[in-house]
Amino acid sequence: EKVAIKVFADNLRDLLLAAPAGPRVVMGLDPGIRTGVKVAVVDATGKLVDTATVYPHEPKRDWDGSLFTLAKLCEKHGVNLIAIGNGTASRETDKLAADLIKMAAKADRAIEKVVVSEAGASVYSASEYASQEMPDVDVSLRGAASIARRLQDPLAELVKIDPKSIGVGQYQHDVNQSELARTLGTVVEDCVNSVG
Repeated sequence: EKVAIKVFADNLRDLLLAAPAGPRVVMGLDPGIRTGVKVAVVDATGKLVDTATVYPHEPKRDWDGSLFTLAKLCEKHGVNLIAIGNGTASRETDKLAADLIKMAAKADRAIEKVVVSEAGASVYSASEYASQEMPDVDVSLRGAASIARRLQDPLAELVKIDPKSIGVGQYQHDVNQSELARTLGTVVEDCVNSVG
């Protein structure tokens, strides 16, 4: 039990203290098959500035239309970083981002892409906190915004989620819940304090 809690604590610490990309304009892609890929663009301060939904995969297969929409968003907001959630259809969406980067390179614009953990993004997007932060935004698009912000500043974004919902530990339901909550709470505090 002690080892299971320690594994969870270590995994959480690694996630929280992942290197931030800093204040850059980021496009977050929350991959999906039938429901489409949710797109959210956040400015350098993390403020949500634009959203969209594209359908590059089955059943619509609108690859070119999706690329066109994403390219227009990149141009409009000066996106230079793409965060891709690592859930269902992540690899296919990664290919879409690669094509987008090639298009941008032809226009002499450098864009990079990074795959980020989307653990807990859906929990966050349906939370009270998210509805206060982004009241007029659809729940599914809030997840994409969270994915984009995770790349900018993982710690600032992940502290909004109850650590147990991030789901980076094994046997999390089999261990002593109060001990787990206390340990994870301590990890979050330590990380926030060490970053300042």
